[in-house]
Amino acid sequence: MNLLDILDPASIKVPLQSADKKGIVDELVDLLAANGKVNDPKALKEAVWMRETTRTTGIGYALAIPHGKSEGVPDLAMAIGKPAEPVDFQSIDNRPVKLVVLLASPLDRTSDHIQALARISRLMTVEEFRNRIYDAATAEEIYDLLQQQEPAGA
Repeated sequence: MNLLDILDPASIKVPLQSADKKGIVDELVDLLAANGKVNDPKALKEAVWMRETTRTTGIGYALAIPHGKSEGVPDLAMAIGKPAEPVDFQSIDNRPVKLVVLLASPLDRTSDHIQALARISRLMTVEEFRNRIYDAATAEEIYDLLQQQEPAGA
């Protein structure tokens, strides 16, 4: 699974306008919808928020990966946002989040959904990469860093 196959550079926002968990989820879903990746943003917001209320997607390392499956999503898609200031995401390590990666999937793509979540998680365990992405000041820098980590054909 190459994350660049599901991430459009226009689906990265630095900085996010929202300063709270729900606002960030809504902002990233709206970004995907604006880029033609989501046909029913309301349904996806509900799916992501339902998942978020059952268990936090703040996985530690200052990262959150909110995600959801909805019939309003025609194909796997990802949006990345960097809050202007770290945000409380009720993370498992009780630390604020510096980067939010939202994953949206069609209802029938469970395997791809899980593979994408695993790939994001693995990538973010690389400390040097993680620090560089947290220091990125623009959406272009984040996309460039991902291009360096996700070689073509991977």
